[in-house]
Amino acid sequence: MDLNYSADELAFRDEVRAFLEQHLPADLQHKVRAHLRLAREDYVRWHKILAEKGWVAPGWPVEHGGPGWTPVQRHIFEEECARAATPPVLPFGVNMVAPVIMAFGSESQKAHFLPRILSCEDWWCQGYSEPGSGSDLASLKTTAQRQGDHYIVNGQKTWTTLAQHADMIFCLVRTDAGARKQEGISFLLIDMHSPGVTVRPIIMLDEEHEVNEVFFDNVEVPVGNLVGEENRGWTYAKYLLGHERTGIAAVGRSKRELASLKAFARRQVKNNSPLLDDPLFAAKVAALEIELMALEMTVLRVLSQQQKAPGPEASVLKVRGTEIQQALTELAMEAAGPQALPFDVAYLEGQAEHSVADFDDAAPLAAHYFNFRKTSIYGGSNEIQRNIITQMILGL
Repeated sequence: MDLNYSADELAFRDEVRAFLEQHLPADLQHKVRAHLRLAREDYVRWHKILAEKGWVAPGWPVEHGGPGWTPVQRHIFEEECARAATPPVLPFGVNMVAPVIMAFGSESQKAHFLPRILSCEDWWCQGYSEPGSGSDLASLKTTAQRQGDHYIVNGQKTWTTLAQHADMIFCLVRTDAGARKQEGISFLLIDMHSPGVTVRPIIMLDEEHEVNEVFFDNVEVPVGNLVGEENRGWTYAKYLLGHERTGIAAVGRSKRELASLKAFARRQVKNNSPLLDDPLFAAKVAALEIELMALEMTVLRVLSQQQKAPGPEASVLKVRGTEIQQALTELAMEAAGPQALPFDVAYLEGQAEHSVADFDDAAPLAAHYFNFRKTSIYGGSNEIQRNIITQMILGL
């Protein structure tokens, strides 16, 4: 198996780089490189730039508005976007619910929802986790009872990322309380503006409003918003999670963060020489870089199989990818030393006046470090992923 890029793939990479150099707004690039907070408008602006080019949904087939790229082209595009420090295209619509709608949704659902995802007319969020139902997701308790041509939904979701901005939520709900827990779940598409939907913020340790609680109090949802068959939602949920876990690996982003870490360590002085020249610190960086190279080779091997949907190998990518991401934030904190201690919300909000003006490189590191503690939990905790690897890959 040849893991080197072909001449056509290298030409494609050059095309992507040229586009990003010309069209990526400098203010958005600065925010991403400096780990500043992105506003709703920032995400939408970059989404629309890519949508105009036809590149906002790299994994979509041509018939639904995608570019029809190969898996390797998609990898190149994602890597170049990460290298250039673009805002992420939020995955909930493009990479998570859209593949489910394409695979299992009705023709009317495809015709209605997919164009609105492409245009960012609808901002989506994910309604999976509940209090007490995270890693054991099949134990969820939110119910949907059919009454005529509607479902009546009651319950609570939690850790719902950016739900405060969302127009729609794809939701796992229990439609058969008497069935075995995996068999009584359905997959509903719910309008967040419906009466009875309440969003409450969860403010995180870094004082960011990123996640939320979402409550459903007798919310009416048209039966036409049921994806696939009633009580088959667990099948669709697993299909979606495979796409989510593959994206979580984020090799390109880690490569960018590694380059930033090296540059930062060259500027930091220890014993009158750059920190990167310190043998112990340099060894840690080298070991992490080797792990990242191995992960990238694994991603390319997975892509070379040209699978239609991610299999259990997505769990391998998720575990190693998130471990590397967390290790990068840990090394950045170590490199900054005491300078990483100040915590300045004004800096994270991009305000010109902030209290750690002498330490701009270090100012976002603590918030970034704490935020990345979650990566080994969402998308199915790494402990759960190891169970999947043991059963589905090792056959134990």
